[in-house]
Amino acid sequence: MEELAFIEVETPVLQGAAGGAEARPFITYHNSLGRNLYLRIATELHLKRMLVGGFEKVYEIGRIFRNEGISTRHNPEFTSIEVYEAYTDYESMINLAEELVIRCALAVNGKLSLDYQGTQISLERPWRRESMHDLVKEATGIDFRDLQHDLQAAKKAAIDALSASLEKQDIQDIEDCPSVGHILNKACKVDRKV
Repeated sequence: MEELAFIEVETPVLQGAAGGAEARPFITYHNSLGRNLYLRIATELHLKRMLVGGFEKVYEIGRIFRNEGISTRHNPEFTSIEVYEAYTDYESMINLAEELVIRCALAVNGKLSLDYQGTQISLERPWRRESMHDLVKEATGIDFRDLQHDLQAAKKAAIDALSASLEKQDIQDIEDCPSVGHILNKACKVDRKV
């Protein structure tokens, strides 16, 4: 990151208000201050403040704490890297993510191909770039763009298309979705049994 002119920063783990992500925080008590504090659920807000303060390229590798369930997709504490750059867009961030993965692969493996459980994975550029809409359509056959104004039809389509992979709680989660975008997100996360 330093070779790309990014500055590594360290932001507070204990915060006066939880923010930066949709997650429940862990709460602790600060004896000297006589108040509750929250373990951070994201580094986002403080990093964005750094941009506003004039630091144009910042990143942090830090611990994140989320007081949620434990599963193969959720761990209550984990380390992440979060990166922000002023005057850029998502395409630049995609390019940066590719660059980071490629450099890490070369540093660890010395090559850009690896075997994962018998499947060869190539990290050579260019990487496939698709929208979430297109990937969900490819996997499920549902084009949520056609259903964007019909919440009930989107719920039915998702439940019908994913029925073999859905557990009772998944169906309820889809039924509870307040928007087509939430259903799209849920459809993207369902483990498909093939």
